Formats: sequence, structure tokens, C-alpha cells
Amino acid sequence: MDSKNNLEKLFNISEKTVLITGATGFFGKYISKGFLEHGVKKVVLMGRSYKLLEQTEEYKKEFGKDKVDCFQVDFYDLKNLKKNFKEIVSKHNVDVLINNAYDLSPNTGFNTNKGRFENSTYEQWKNAFDSGIYWAVLGTQILGEQFKKKNIKGSIINIDSMYGGVVVPNPRLYEGTDKFNPPSYSVVKAGLLALTKYTASFLGKEKIRCNAISPGPFSNIEEESANSVEANDPFLERLREKTLLNKLGHPKDLIGLLIYLASDASSYVTGENIVIDGGWTIT
Repeated sequence: MDSKNNLEKLFNISEKTVLITGATGFFGKYISKGFLEHGVKKVVLMGRSYKLLEQTEEYKKEFGKDKVDCFQVDFYDLKNLKKNFKEIVSKHNVDVLINNAYDLSPNTGFNTNKGRFENSTYEQWKNAFDSGIYWAVLGTQILGEQFKKKNIKGSIINIDSMYGGVVVPNPRLYEGTDKFNPPSYSVVKAGLLALTKYTASFLGKEKIRCNAISPGPFSNIEEESANSVEANDPFLERLREKTLLNKLGHPKDLIGLLIYLASDASSYVTGENIVIDGGWTIT
């Protein structure tokens, strides 16, 4: 009984306030609900979509109105994004920042011939840099300062990808399909890993930790979006066959690791990139 209580205490997040960017996306909605289901003190949701307010009201009804706050903002409006981050830290003592937001759309070259290396444009690369790196930079700057000023042993978690420094997309996976993973995605996700290590290094003396999670094949088959896949698409079978577990990942598969990295159970873990890919990258 004592060991069970000690374990529950170690992984306890009941006093943690978690800020999640990209909260309405395929990952974001499961991440935010996962923290609420495991008893976090509060989640603060940031997103661009009109769905954010609806999602927030749904969570308030299910978990309590004091458990959720939200900030709707166009992340490409960097001046307003910075303003919102500052408003959040003035209103909440955030303990955990999850940099999850990314523009998975033709704006950054996804699923379009215009995103191929030979056709890619400066605008696409700039959008990829802004959404893949700079949004996380801005959040880390502002939340990092709050952690230091308020003596919070903060945890920063960057949502990366196995395509960001572990492996790159195999073009044979996409042959005969309308799916395409652009070069800018791999480049900026590799940059996000470098940012993770740099942040861990320079904020470590303040007892602030920074780690990355790199998911593998987590195809969105639940809703129609710019980066979704139909459930019966043969492309999905190609992805399954590449994993050792012969299945696709689901955002729920990230929750256990996120809770670990958010809690004191991981107090000696920083600067790491943890891959969750069903074994894709080890063979």
C-alpha cells in the first residue's frame, strides 16, 4: 500500500497547470483531455481554430469550469501571439509548457506537389520555420522567464517527429498516393530537437527541464482536415507494415509519457528526445 501511495505521489500532477499550444488539433485535443482525465490542476488551451471555444466549454462541463481556460489566437500574427503568451503568464502560474502547434497544411507544403523540394517556395519554408520552430521559441522565452521569476521548476515538452532527426520519409511510401511529407518538415523538426537541447542546457541551472517527444506514424483518420487520411486508404497499410507492432499510433499513446515528463517522476530527465513509433526506427 505504501509503495502504491508513493508511486501515485511521484506521478501526481494535481498541482500542475499545463499550457498546450495547438490544442484543437489531432494531437492537441487528446493531450489536453488526457491531462484533465488524470487530474491536472488546470489546462490552458491555445489554438487558432474556431473549435477552441466549443472544446473549452465541453471540457468545462465534463471536468469543471475552473479546470480549463483558453486563448484563441492566429499564431502567424506573432505580435498578438506574444501578447497572448504574456497574458497567460500574468493570469496563471504555468508549470508545464507543451509546444504542440504546427501548421500541417499546404501552407507548409503538405500533400501538395508544390511542397516538393524542387517546387518549394520561400513562403512555404518561412511558414514551416514560424510554425515548427519560432512559435516554440516564443513560448519558451516567455514561459521560461516566468519559471525563473516565480521559482517554478518548469517542464517544457516539445512535440517533435521521428522525421526530425531520427529518420527521413521514404519516398516509396508515397508512390501512387496524394500524400506527401515536405522537406521543410524534417528540417524544422530537426531544428526543434536542437532547440530542445539548447533550452535544456541554458535553463538547467534554473531547474527548468526541456525534453522532446517524437511520434512515428500517427495518421489522423478521425476527422476531415488538410492532413487527414481515410480509414480505408491503402497508404495506411504501408505505414502499419513499417512498424514492428503492425499498427498506427494514436494520440492517446502519448499521454503516459507526457504525464511522466510533466511530473516530478522525471525530475532528473532533461535534453532528451523520446521516440514513440511502434518500433519503426530501430530496424
